Amino acid sequence: MLLPGIEQRYTILKEKKMSPHFVSPSIFWRLSIVIAIATVLVGNSLFADAFINDAFRKIEKDYLSLTRRVTARHILVPDEQVARVLKQKIRDECINKELWVIDAFEEAAKKYSRDESTNFRGGLIGELVPQGYCRSSELDRLQFCVSLGEIAGPLETEYGYHLVLVSERTNCPKLDGDNTLIMQTRGDDVFGTLFEGQQVGKVNLPQIIVDQFQFWSLTVVAGGAVAELSQRLVSNL
Repeated sequence: MLLPGIEQRYTILKEKKMSPHFVSPSIFWRLSIVIAIATVLVGNSLFADAFINDAFRKIEKDYLSLTRRVTARHILVPDEQVARVLKQKIRDECINKELWVIDAFEEAAKKYSRDESTNFRGGLIGELVPQGYCRSSELDRLQFCVSLGEIAGPLETEYGYHLVLVSERTNCPKLDGDNTLIMQTRGDDVFGTLFEGQQVGKVNLPQIIVDQFQFWSLTVVAGGAVAELSQRLVSNL
């Protein structure tokens, strides 16, 4: 038993030999509009998500670049062949005399390096200094490209030929992963073992979200308290 209105419509459809599931063109038009709007909204949402993710990746990349730190030593000599011989000499002394690579490199820097601003301290450029600290752009770039604990070079710059040893570095996850420094664990561990360390300035998205939530929650609460206090003061005047 159908309701009167539905029964009447069913009778009309039957007389016209139409299916009771027939939908008028206006319904199709409205449905098409709804689908189009939904498609646009979904498309815009996907575009917005992609835009936000891309923006965050750029911010993260710039942030890491600004917060990278490195501890590196170098040896400067005037000739490429001299640099290659010296590099092999340092490695041989590490193996044959079981010298810790940093100690062997520092001794060689004091004896052979032509850079008078660093040779007296074993070639040390700086301890956890930022990218861009070194006056040679090529040498500065190399410090953030070579593996930790590797005697790299020779690298030619306007000053001569360099050997480089990086013993600690932060915020280079693509190169170092979670490792930040090399340490000697035993006497025969002459080239050191990689260790995880504190990533200075490392982007922690969950922590950023928590901090922002706490900040704005406190801001809203404080703002409400100030507004209420102001209202009371005005009413007492």
